[in-house]
Amino acid sequence: MKLGFHISIAGGLGQVVARARAFRCATFQIFTRNPRSWKYKGLDLKEAAVFRTACRASRIAPVFIHMPYVINLASPRKVLFNRSVRSLICDLGRSLAIGAQFVIAHTGSGSTIHQGIEAMTRGINQALKATKQTVVLLENTPGEGREIGFRFEHLAAIINGIDDKKRIGVVLDTAHAFQAGYDLRSEDAVKRTFDEFDDVIGLERLHLVHFNDSLTEYGSCKDRHWHVGQGAIGSGMRYIIIHAALKNVPFIMETPRQSDADDRRNMETARNYLGKT
Repeated sequence: MKLGFHISIAGGLGQVVARARAFRCATFQIFTRNPRSWKYKGLDLKEAAVFRTACRASRIAPVFIHMPYVINLASPRKVLFNRSVRSLICDLGRSLAIGAQFVIAHTGSGSTIHQGIEAMTRGINQALKATKQTVVLLENTPGEGREIGFRFEHLAAIINGIDDKKRIGVVLDTAHAFQAGYDLRSEDAVKRTFDEFDDVIGLERLHLVHFNDSLTEYGSCKDRHWHVGQGAIGSGMRYIIIHAALKNVPFIMETPRQSDADDRRNMETARNYLGKT
């Protein structure tokens, strides 16, 4: 199993692989631009080439791009929806430039679940037709406000509407699932949840697990990540990472970070669960 973190691109893409190696990452996730703004600069192609070379040399793979938080592909507002589609097309293009295999898109917020699912499906189809190769991963949500994607059925409905099904999949955030009402606190609960995922979506669609504990309680619908094994999921985190059906799925942590020591502790905990030193 490959473990990794969301890695900062501060100082440029050329710094990312060295940071990932320092935390013993075998995979990682990045933003390619400011996650809280629509404004961005074009990629430096020389820097992108250095990044690709460093990834190959380190054998760190796969690489995931996380889209900015400002996009909303489920929006009923035409201007925001169209801007979000263009943003997805942009990141799919950037993925090819830097050699990333996946782009992660949050399922957004709509006026209704039906409207949001229809919009997400339409927007992703538009983006995939305008680009090549890269797989789009839908990330489940905790169910805050008017969010869609907090039930596995929502994700399955979006996938069912995608024309090129080879380029669509899922990233399961453990904190979000727990906050949305999928229990993960015991071995039996973990088995039930992933059996349900398999029944509704299919485990073959699961390309990544965001391995985050939850600061908020079961079913809270409030998105607050916490350190592995120290939150409301607690010992259930171990049962998730050793679940037999997930042994070939990459795990990336998006845990709170005050310093490098936080990442090192979370990596040590995850490796200990797997019996690694």
